[in-house]
Amino acid sequence: MLHYAVVFLVIALIAAIFGFGGIAAGAVGIAKILFFVFVIMAVVTFVMGLLRRG
Repeated sequence: MLHYAVVFLVIALIAAIFGFGGIAAGAVGIAKILFFVFVIMAVVTFVMGLLRRG
């Protein structure tokens, strides 16, 4: 999931360099959503791991 967030961020940066503002904004939006989904999933997994040990 984090890989896809990085890929969309790179696409956004390349689109921004070439002046495609709309595409860059869309790719950044997708990258942000994927990043936050990854962070939430990582926290849930970490908490579940702590609960299983405990």
